[in-house]
Amino acid sequence: MKTVYYIRHGETDWNVAGRLQGHRDIPLNDNGRRQARHCGQVLRDLFVKEGRDPSSIDYVSSPLVRASETMELVREGLGLPRDGFRRDAQLIELSFGDWEGSTIALLHQNDPVRIAQREHDKYHFVPPNGESYRMVEARMKRWYDGLTGDVVATAHGGTCRGLMTCLGVAKPAVAPLVDIVQGEVYVFRGSELARYA
Repeated sequence: MKTVYYIRHGETDWNVAGRLQGHRDIPLNDNGRRQARHCGQVLRDLFVKEGRDPSSIDYVSSPLVRASETMELVREGLGLPRDGFRRDAQLIELSFGDWEGSTIALLHQNDPVRIAQREHDKYHFVPPNGESYRMVEARMKRWYDGLTGDVVATAHGGTCRGLMTCLGVAKPAVAPLVDIVQGEVYVFRGSELARYA
């Protein structure tokens, strides 16, 4: 059973504005950097408690800058070189396609039929030229099945929900509704999930 220490990227200005980011490469804001540093401290304390050497574990990030900068700051808090991790495209956020950059409020005005379809079945809904949570779950299952050992991962809310579903932590109808909090460490051990703040 592989353990995944999962961290959602820190806050961005688009998070604050409620804009759908998806594959858009939006940087962290100052609060997001504070959240990332906090996660490094949480992880450091957790590794001490578990008797684990931080240098003995694999580190991987989404290729998007908000996730990779989060990883750099987490590793700095662990006393590790900032750049000693790999990037994996499978960890990239769920694509909102043509909706990226918009807000849900604007989409209620501009695309009410599809927003209603999304609210009816968020797990299977595919935004125009985007991805469904079902598609992200399949991607996260491939990623998880390819792991050779325990890992620290920095990625996104959508990919965390996909991991929750593929590991049986949350049912498909529920997972898209779960709030993935920034500034916390989610620890997946098989179908068990613990959160540390």
